[in-house]
Amino acid sequence: MTMMLAAAPEAETFVTHLECGYTGERFEADKLHNLSSAGKPLLVRYDLDGVKGALTKDVLKNREPTLWRYRELLPVRKTENCISLGEIMTPTLPMPTLSKQAGSAGIFVKDEGRLPTGSFKARGLIMAVSMAKELGVKRMAMPTNGNAGAAMAAYCSRAGIESYVFAPEDTPEINLREIAEQGAKTWRVNGYIDDCGKIVGEGKEAMGWFDTSTLKEPYRIEGKKTMGLELAEQFGWDLPDVILYPTGGGTGLIGMWKAFDELEKIGFIGSKRPRMVAVQAEGCAPMVRAYEAGERHAQRWENAQTIAMGIRVPQAVGDFLIMDAVRESNGFAIAVSDEVIEKARTEVSKTEGMLLCPEGAATYAAYQAARADGRINANETCVLFNCATGLKYPLPPMDQSLDRHQPIDYAALARA
Repeated sequence: MTMMLAAAPEAETFVTHLECGYTGERFEADKLHNLSSAGKPLLVRYDLDGVKGALTKDVLKNREPTLWRYRELLPVRKTENCISLGEIMTPTLPMPTLSKQAGSAGIFVKDEGRLPTGSFKARGLIMAVSMAKELGVKRMAMPTNGNAGAAMAAYCSRAGIESYVFAPEDTPEINLREIAEQGAKTWRVNGYIDDCGKIVGEGKEAMGWFDTSTLKEPYRIEGKKTMGLELAEQFGWDLPDVILYPTGGGTGLIGMWKAFDELEKIGFIGSKRPRMVAVQAEGCAPMVRAYEAGERHAQRWENAQTIAMGIRVPQAVGDFLIMDAVRESNGFAIAVSDEVIEKARTEVSKTEGMLLCPEGAATYAAYQAARADGRINANETCVLFNCATGLKYPLPPMDQSLDRHQPIDYAALARA
């Protein structure tokens, strides 16, 4: 039998306005916006007293296990504009063997690779494209390191919106082909993701497209915050102690921090918050550098290099929001090397059977480093975010073979 996933429940919507995340300046809802007049990200604000009266835990229990179950805390007004490709609640899986080996109260993986297009970028882009549809957008464009472009291409095709994607020339081939096959007009660019973003920004007037770059529109945060809503529900409305999040543009970290605030205000959780840990690669760690320097803003990271392409973001427009969440939660920012990322990926695969993407493996490497230096203790329950299926990334070669016409040394098979 095929399970049918409802696109979205019928629900009253509660958006009141948009607000500059830096200055607090208010902007009218239901109109197209990119950054605020201060050049900073806009945040969607809700009538949370109204939400509190309409959404209860009992109501949630009777809804389909999809992203749209949290409709009252999402920005789309009309149900017919809620696009869907079957966005399940992704599982939060224990790592029993590695937890035992580490003497940990519990290490869990939130496996976002189960989402459409195989990554957590589906969450942000489903909301951005749904709102673009609602507001009459006909053409969208974005820079990408791979997975975000694939998600936008898929949802734009679903919504009947034309899409343009620009990616660094060393973006994994499988991502580029996926984006093009999903319907986006796709280009390789000799630069980094922020260089690609400049092309998008500079082309707005000539091409008439809507700039869907990370945090340059208000709604990707709202999609990404559903990670926090799901996590709270999966933990019985008692949040974990630590969240380790692979941080490039940081939309998900910012979104989850916003989600926890909204959940408290509607009475679903108390004041307890996880310590938010921004995980970066040593070859591209602007947030770590800013955190260690006590800065709220991060300078651009020059000559960025890492195998974890999803977190190779030299400069993030929402840097101050990332730093605020990390510091307010008593968390920290940490960088790990490509070498330990690869080792962590192999260890998790061979011990727990979970094939993490490099960015997800970076969170386990960061967990190990933070346990070793005392920043995470054995009594803390930790959630690692695996942001995409490991099948999208290069894997170590497998070159063993057998000649079936020759005698087989079966004992040697066990030693291989």
